[in-house]
Amino acid sequence: MRLKNKTAVITGAGSGMGRAMAEMFAREGARVVCADISGKQDEVAAGIGEAAVAIHADVASEADVKNMIAVAEQKFGRLDILVNNAGFGGEMKPLHEQTAASWDRIHSVNIRGVFLGMKYGVISMLKSGGGAIVNITSAAGIIGWKHHSIYGAAKAGVNQLTKAAALDYAGRNIRINAVAPGTTWTGLVKQSAEHPEPPPGIFVLPGIPMNRWGLARDIAAAALYLASDDAAYVTGVVLPVDGGYSIGFSGMGAETPGTPSRR
Repeated sequence: MRLKNKTAVITGAGSGMGRAMAEMFAREGARVVCADISGKQDEVAAGIGEAAVAIHADVASEADVKNMIAVAEQKFGRLDILVNNAGFGGEMKPLHEQTAASWDRIHSVNIRGVFLGMKYGVISMLKSGGGAIVNITSAAGIIGWKHHSIYGAAKAGVNQLTKAAALDYAGRNIRINAVAPGTTWTGLVKQSAEHPEPPPGIFVLPGIPMNRWGLARDIAAAALYLASDDAAYVTGVVLPVDGGYSIGFSGMGAETPGTPSRR
């Protein structure tokens, strides 16, 4: 019960990593606001029960983000934990084939959404005396991934937002950290429609030292640690959860191993 009596808002909670976080946080005692744009957040919250509430939220909308935080305060009295998880990768193309519209769409969610979540999450936490923010970034923000220039730029921006904001609020009892998933088996990996988890011996990933896909629960466990009091002296960290990819094969960063993580 590492999150007993704490209130958490998790964006992108309708599927994949976000759903795994919502369910894991609830098992650890948290009251959870499951925010998503897909409608699947209703099912996730219903499965958790009275300790959860679902809300439709587009994280690129300032009004939706303000309302998301307000729901946490109104329903559960305060905000203790915010996980900015909502994001997507967009099309994989060389930079010269990318469009300005794609840039705007990807950045509106992957970095604007994180900025807005942090802004209004911090405002709430300052009122209640502190809290923890966990941003879900990507190995693509640490190592260059071929054909993922726009996505990688957004995630690199999240890394810097995390570090700068951690310094802004280190003296105000608000810890801000990030988790950087590598290649993770979620619902948007094509083969996962037939296989909820990667079958043993197939879909092997070149360039991953641990020689397996990451799972949604791997990312959720890392987020849980950073959100909990176990990480009370940790702030400003971008924690890779990628099977050793970003440190073990930095020279191979030009090629993306398999399909990048999705939420």
